[in-house]
Amino acid sequence: MRTACLSFRQPYAGLVLNGVKSVETRWRPLLADLKSCTLAIHVAQADWEGDEWSNILTQMFGMNPRQVEELLESGERFGRGVVAGLVDVGETWYCAEDLPPEEMKELEKAACLTGLQQKYLTTLSNPRWLTEPLYVRGHKNVWTVNIPERLLPFDEQE
Repeated sequence: MRTACLSFRQPYAGLVLNGVKSVETRWRPLLADLKSCTLAIHVAQADWEGDEWSNILTQMFGMNPRQVEELLESGERFGRGVVAGLVDVGETWYCAEDLPPEEMKELEKAACLTGLQQKYLTTLSNPRWLTEPLYVRGHKNVWTVNIPERLLPFDEQE
């Protein structure tokens, strides 16, 4: 399977593939051209520098520390420097500064991130893990990766 791929730092790669994070944020409309396409999720070597995700998991999702730890461990199941799974790309839109607070709170929960104003948001859905990791060096921006059929989730195999 030849598909577009994007690197995500941890814990965001795991949060996407475990279905917790359903909105991706970027400073430019990086994923807009991939609407209705499949995107491979590459787990970057580096961690995300902020900890907004932790507060969102505990406060907005109501997770306790043990649940957060289990979720993080699940997201690390294949390690780093690998293509770990696939998601479907949806709509991309610009996040205005004047959204009602309750709407912004829902977007922040879906993105597992705060400070979304003036960023481009893209919906991600149908996350699925590969059967095994595909060791590939990451790149900046979107690139193309070839995923052997034997690594695809069962419902993706022809």
